[in-house]
Amino acid sequence: MDKKTILAFALSFVILVGWSLFFAPQPKKEPPKESSPESVQPEHEKSSVTISPAAPSKTIAAVEQPTVQQEEKRIKIDTPLYSAVFSNVGPTIKSFKLKKYRQTVNPESPFVEMVTLEEGMGDYLTILFDDSIDASTQNIAFSADKESLTLQQGSEPATIVFRGTNRNGIAITQTYRFHPDRYGIDLAVTAVNPNTVTVNGVFRTTLRALPPKDKGGYYAYVGFALFLDDKLDELEVEDPGETKSATGTIGWICYEDNYFISAVVPEVPAKGSFTGKHLSSGVFEGVYLPAAVSLPPSAQATSEYELYLGPRDLSILKKFGKNLDKAINFGWTDIIAKPLLYVLKFFDAYLHNYGVSIILLTILVKILFWPLTHKSYKSMKEMQKLQPRMAKLREKYKGDKQKLNQEMMALYKTYKVNPMGGCLPMVVQIPVFFALFRVLGACIELRHAPFIFWINDLSAPDRLFHFSFQIPFMAPPYGIPVLTLLMGASMFIQQKMTPSPGDPAQAKIMMFLPVIFTFMFINFPSGLVLYWLVNNLLSIGQQYRIYKKKA
Repeated sequence: MDKKTILAFALSFVILVGWSLFFAPQPKKEPPKESSPESVQPEHEKSSVTISPAAPSKTIAAVEQPTVQQEEKRIKIDTPLYSAVFSNVGPTIKSFKLKKYRQTVNPESPFVEMVTLEEGMGDYLTILFDDSIDASTQNIAFSADKESLTLQQGSEPATIVFRGTNRNGIAITQTYRFHPDRYGIDLAVTAVNPNTVTVNGVFRTTLRALPPKDKGGYYAYVGFALFLDDKLDELEVEDPGETKSATGTIGWICYEDNYFISAVVPEVPAKGSFTGKHLSSGVFEGVYLPAAVSLPPSAQATSEYELYLGPRDLSILKKFGKNLDKAINFGWTDIIAKPLLYVLKFFDAYLHNYGVSIILLTILVKILFWPLTHKSYKSMKEMQKLQPRMAKLREKYKGDKQKLNQEMMALYKTYKVNPMGGCLPMVVQIPVFFALFRVLGACIELRHAPFIFWINDLSAPDRLFHFSFQIPFMAPPYGIPVLTLLMGASMFIQQKMTPSPGDPAQAKIMMFLPVIFTFMFINFPSGLVLYWLVNNLLSIGQQYRIYKKKA
């Protein structure tokens, strides 16, 4: 029974990891509904849109006004956290580089670029009052009140104001407020109706991104997500041409790209719809439409937002507020994983080495479960003593399975051994193990985080030396997976120390487990392999202490 327990645990691990990676069910969404400024009805509830009082007026089509086109101008914004380039056409963001994050482990490599679109793929982000059916006609050149903006550490927040008029004569003002010490950018969009007729429209948000060719995090989610009806909703559009929609009270929308996130957060959550598309060009396009607004003559409406363009860092997102930290999702282990991540960050604040922090966290978890694992190993030791008697019973009653089970249960009762004693403590630990698996496989804290020697990125597989030729089962870069081989060796030693099962077939299967796990871990992040290696070494020490003491 003890070996069956270990085998069941190992197979459960493989099945759960495989299921989580490839077969996790996605929530079904309602069929897409056609949305346009005319079809979205006003909601009588709290809204981020404020409309100034105006006299009632008959609603008719707006009178088209001439628009004065201007040439495109680029406005540079520089802060301690990022450098950005805004275009007055749109207006939109042409570049947004994060100064604290590099594209590779090379300290001279370029900063991470949030705007991943290539030329001709459209605008990264636009938020405008749309009173026309064809939103693609809204790329109007605005005037800007500044040509550049630089914020130093400790500077006061500063603004850039864009002013323009759309093709129907609606005057639009966008006011961006930048802060030197945070990734959040305040945005207020105001639409003024100078016409003599009422105009219906909607504040339309369009967010586009080109997904990466390779996933950066082992468990990183790439795609659109929104905070819908107080719950996280990941709107996956994996296949080209695929479209998914969601309707309800929307707190924020975002695009998550490996370790980074681009989010639009309305000042007040309100009823609206979001549609995510995977265009034939490979671009992900998301459109957020809140409730429609009606602008009488001389009236104005303002919609306020906060933009977040930065890392998927739990602490930073928690400080940002508005439930944006919910974008970091560790699945069914979330309630355990996030506290463990906070503990890991706490250790690193003093140790300044996430590899050492992982070792310390592993030791802490091992200490917390020491009584349970101690009981498990003791039970396995007692079961080992009964192996000769159990072998005789199997031989004696090999033709009568029912009688064999009765005799074995009587044997357990006589020697006061619980056959499940080695299993239950391990079952209790499974949620914590998987929580650590999710944290160490996807958290941005380990991205480009060095440990020792050749391990300079705990989010990547460990490779000593780099080879130009391919190695079976190994993802590039190709090299010697030293940490993984040590993990496999530790697992083999642990397996040899564990009491052997009475069934020869089981014994053969158990001999192959270290090999299977070594191949399975060969492409895992080195931080995750480090945790498993340290956990194995601690288990070996605990087993040695128990078995030698009782010998």
